[in-house]
Amino acid sequence: MNEGRALVVGATGMVGTRLVEHLASNAWPVLGLCRRPPNNSGLVNYVGADLLNIDECNNMLSDVKDVSHIFYAARAKHGEGGIEPVEENLKMLQNVVDVVCNVSPVLRHVHLVHGAKYYGAHLGRYKTPAKEEDPRHPSPNFYYDQQDFVTQHAGRWDWSISRPALVYDFTPGRSRNPISVIAAYAQISRALGLPLDYPGSQASYRALIEGVAASHLATAAVWIATTDACANQAYNVTNGDCFRWKDIWPKIAAYFGLPTGRPRSLSLAKTMSGKGSVWEDIVRRYNLVKTDLGDLALWSFADFLFGSDWDLCSSTTKLRQAGFTDMVDTEAMIFKLFDFYRSKKIIA
Repeated sequence: MNEGRALVVGATGMVGTRLVEHLASNAWPVLGLCRRPPNNSGLVNYVGADLLNIDECNNMLSDVKDVSHIFYAARAKHGEGGIEPVEENLKMLQNVVDVVCNVSPVLRHVHLVHGAKYYGAHLGRYKTPAKEEDPRHPSPNFYYDQQDFVTQHAGRWDWSISRPALVYDFTPGRSRNPISVIAAYAQISRALGLPLDYPGSQASYRALIEGVAASHLATAAVWIATTDACANQAYNVTNGDCFRWKDIWPKIAAYFGLPTGRPRSLSLAKTMSGKGSVWEDIVRRYNLVKTDLGDLALWSFADFLFGSDWDLCSSTTKLRQAGFTDMVDTEAMIFKLFDFYRSKKIIA
């Protein structure tokens, strides 16, 4: 697989972390670019820079003369269901690509990690299953501007884009994760003697949705970026199956020793406010690793996660026809990740 040196932008985020791991495990030398670089290890070196500061980008990337592939998984900030900053997100990408283009004569490919917001999945009902050639929605979307940038500036190098479903992973200390959010909510419900109510509407409970494991996404993104037939195209990436919360939620309740509640359209940002002391008691009672509730569960993200009462589904036919046929069982993934959090004593 090793075709050169990879630059992973956003290298310590949920997706970037798995990209770094996957590349390094396949003998790629990797340079990770992020805001707060961790220690270097093995084939991986890290540098820190503010991507909006072109001078910092020049200073940190001035000697990357051997970067052949850029994997871009950074963003200015997450917007739960709203419009994310367009100008900042475009400028960050431009700065990185322009600097690397100027210093690395071997740059061959730029891969962007986007998502289903390309189809307006965050705005309301849209055509499902979404296909890569579907028209853009009218609201501002930095995905469009970034795709236009790589399309217009590609010449010496090719580009590709992955559009993943909602990403699931083991991410201690990172609270924008369905697994840790659900686990924290379940344990607080148990501590308060409550059933595990589904914090969304009946329609949301029954909607057909999908997800993607971060490790699966990383594997697919690298495959896309290194497969010649995929050059200059976008691909949906999901686990390859769909599910409904109504079928999994009772099993989640049972996993945490709770009776299954009912859909209630709760705002967890409101109902979980002030529950930090309850979580502290849980940590003490079960001798868990000391973790602030805010580092485990971002409740505004939870409201976004359970607030959609429409189907969320993307076609992966194009990716399979291109030759990538790996799949992940989403239900098994969810409980495997719960087990991993539990084995690390982060949840009980």
